[in-house]
Order: sequence, then C-alpha cells, then structure tokens
Amino acid sequence: MTTFKNIVGIKIKHLSADPPAPTVGQVWYNTTTKVVKGAINGFGTWASGGNLNTGRKHITLAGTQTAAIVAGGYLTSPDAVTAVSEEYNGSSWSEGNNLNVGRIYHSTFGIQTAAVLVGGLTLGPTSYRNLSESYNGTSWSEGNNLNTSRHNAGMSFGIQTAGIVASGDTPPFTVNVESYDGTSYTEIANVNTGRQFGAAAGVSTAGLIYSGSTTANIANTETWNGTAWTEVNDVNTARYFGAGGGVSTLAILAGGSSNISTDNGKIANTEQWNGTSWTEVNNLATARVRFGGDGTGTANVAAGGFNGTADLTATEEWTKALGTVSFDID
Repeated sequence: MTTFKNIVGIKIKHLSADPPAPTVGQVWYNTTTKVVKGAINGFGTWASGGNLNTGRKHITLAGTQTAAIVAGGYLTSPDAVTAVSEEYNGSSWSEGNNLNVGRIYHSTFGIQTAAVLVGGLTLGPTSYRNLSESYNGTSWSEGNNLNTSRHNAGMSFGIQTAGIVASGDTPPFTVNVESYDGTSYTEIANVNTGRQFGAAAGVSTAGLIYSGSTTANIANTETWNGTAWTEVNDVNTARYFGAGGGVSTLAILAGGSSNISTDNGKIANTEQWNGTSWTEVNNLATARVRFGGDGTGTANVAAGGFNGTADLTATEEWTKALGTVSFDID
C-alpha cells in the first residue's frame, strides 16, 4: 500500500493543535479535531500604502514592500521627463538623489540599497538609450552600457551583481537578452517572443517574463532556467504596462491596459503565478497603467502610474498569506 511516508519520505506528524507558522506543503494530523491538514499558498489582497511625493507614469520599481526604490518617469504636467528618485520604507516615500539621466520606459532590478536602472527613452529629440546606472542606497552612478539600446519598461529581474534584461523595443521589437554581472552586459540566449511593456520576476538563474505588447497586447509567459527560455501557460488577460514581481514559482501581474490603442483600457485585474499557471485573484483598488511594482510574490508594492486622466501618487501593498486545507481520509 502506498503511504505518505513512502511518497514523501517522512511520516505525518501528530499535533494537538495546528502549527502557528506552517510552510507550504507541510502536512499534519490534528489529534484534537482528528483531521489531517496541510498548508497551501493562499490568495492575497491589496491595501493602501503611503503616497509618492511626485505623481508620475512610465516608471518601474525595484525592491520589496518595506524597502523599495522608484526613479525617473514622466510628468503629464508640466509635460516633462523627470530624474527624481524616491525610496519607500513600508509606510512613506522619501526623496533622494536624482538619476544622472532622467528617462521613461526604462527597467529596474535589484534592491533598494543596490539597484540598477537600465535602458529607456529620452525626449527632445526622442532617443532610445543603452545607459545603465547603479544605486548604492545614496546616489546613482553611471556604469557600462547595454550592448543594445532599447526601452523595455519592466522586463528585467535579478540583483545588482547578477541581473537579466530581456527584450524591448529598439525599434523594432527585439528578442535580445543581456545578463549583467555588476560591471558589464553580455548577450545571452534570446526570448521566443520579442515585446515591450511586459512584466518580470525571479533571479538570474530562474525567472520569467510575461504579458506586454507588440502590434497587439500579448498574454505570453516565458520562463528562464539560466540557459534557455521556454513558452509556458499564458496570463488570463493580455495587457501592456502592468506590474509584476516575485520569484519564478510565485509571481503576480497587476493592472495595465487591456486596450493596445489607449490607456483608457486601464484595468485593476491581478493574477497570481504558481509556477505552472495563472489564476485571477483580488484586484487593485485603483485601476492603473504605466506604473511600477516589485516584491517577493507574498509581499509586493505597486506605485504611481496613470488612471487615464491624471498621474498617480497612490501606493498599494499586496500581502498573500498561507491557506490551510483539510483532507478526507477513506
């Protein structure tokens, strides 16, 4: 007869009460209620956080729910690109030292005290950039450039010394991917579908990119194993310029525009990735597009963007708790 021990290699623990902090996949027998239980990933909810000091769109964000950074972007009024940089402590945003080059449609990865902002677009005249700047928790410093100038807005992941910058618009849409080792960028394996304005999650050896746009919004998800990209299950709602964040087995996609021709197609839809497929979960409180987001998948932050009429300062925090299920025993 097949038993739990035969399958997993350990016996089910007998406990008089449910454990206070179980891990995903943990199974136990509650001797008080006489029920076999297990811990699973639950679904999260969004709650209000502190507002940005400068409302803006065309931004990306790096870090965690309690330590994030956002820089650059576009001000609808007075119709200008900004170099302003702000840090989040889980409650409020504080202005710090500016980028060296203000830009939009850039990509950001890393953590608050060790971030990289790369690529993007400058205006007057319009120029696709290969510029890369690193942040040390105090100031931004120019580093070695990307090999391919692009705007890719959100499709990067990893840490300051081991990052991935994927796809984007050069123009046209490029499949090129570059890895960053903290000093320089190196061309690596291409994505299957070139795109812009997508979202990403993960580390340099295990990540994913998803959603975005080409000549239309796309729902494609691709996973990265450190060597190659693989097409997997699509997001449920194709969109551009939503925000992501998380790891390769637990990520989210929130907001964006479901209409390729206008930001008035803004949505609040949030989806959760479990390593295999996407599931619709609780929506953002404020539908938005062209905003920044990042986090762990269980605790994320989203800030700024555009609601179809005005630039936003609003910040929202995503928190996902564990769920508990009971098992029937024949």
